[in-house]
Amino acid sequence: MTLTKGYFDLQVNGYAGVDFNGPNVDADSLHRACERLEADGVAGVLVAIITAPLNVMIDRLSTIARLRESDTLVQKIIAGFHIEGPFLNDAPGYAGAHPAAAMMNADTDAMGRLLEAAGGMTRLVTLAPERDSGGSMTKMLRSQGITVSAGHTNATLDELRCAIDGGLTMFTHLGNGCPVEMHRHDNIVQRVLSLREKLTIMFIADGAHVPFVALKNYLTLTGIERTVVVTDAMTAAAMPPGRYPLGGMEVEVGQDRVARMPGSRNLAGSAITMPQTMVNLVEELGLSRDQAMTLVSDNPRKAIA
Repeated sequence: MTLTKGYFDLQVNGYAGVDFNGPNVDADSLHRACERLEADGVAGVLVAIITAPLNVMIDRLSTIARLRESDTLVQKIIAGFHIEGPFLNDAPGYAGAHPAAAMMNADTDAMGRLLEAAGGMTRLVTLAPERDSGGSMTKMLRSQGITVSAGHTNATLDELRCAIDGGLTMFTHLGNGCPVEMHRHDNIVQRVLSLREKLTIMFIADGAHVPFVALKNYLTLTGIERTVVVTDAMTAAAMPPGRYPLGGMEVEVGQDRVARMPGSRNLAGSAITMPQTMVNLVEELGLSRDQAMTLVSDNPRKAIA
């Protein structure tokens, strides 16, 4: 995968008014979103396809894969897919904004159908290790050169270690995809941080998913070289406040630019862009521009190489 230097975002659900998980994605809207991504300095993204009934996820993957074939700009910007679900923990809090009813235990046949629909473009899969008993799916994905990340999970230390032995190398948006209130010591955040030397850990740096004071502490522990920053952008990214679709749901973005389920404090993707992410990393966390670019450009590429 050869891309010019620029931001590389491993988790983009939509952009500039276009919902990559929606039913109305067509050639024009996909091109328009990629134009705006390029204008914002993004050299490449993984389109995040989130949990839905299996046939819906298959349709979303195949539609974008097909549209990409005939558009050179879309080919340039969309470097592949990040399949996030449906093999996630469906318990309250851990499910996040994903529909719990569509979640399931790991099923290699179902995963095979998703990979086929993606047309060989799957680069990253997020799953809950406790859903992948024995690690068979993790091992299958790694055998095909696909990076496997844990997320939306309450895996035990033993389950995480088993998954790492099977090829798990990442953790998706640490500090999110988990309940607001957890045991103060025995929780998924602490377990993952204890394994930080074996995992590349992703964060969302919008100040809402993880407060900047906590994110700075996390980065101190994980270190620049083992950290990736993503936007988790959805339709509202690069758009004004309002209500926007996200995979069949409606998400509300207020003046604070935070994407939430309407009438709730629950987050649902983000409305942040990579340029604003850079501002946050430099101005709020005190990183140098070189350090920040490592998190949003170099490390994401390495993580899926």
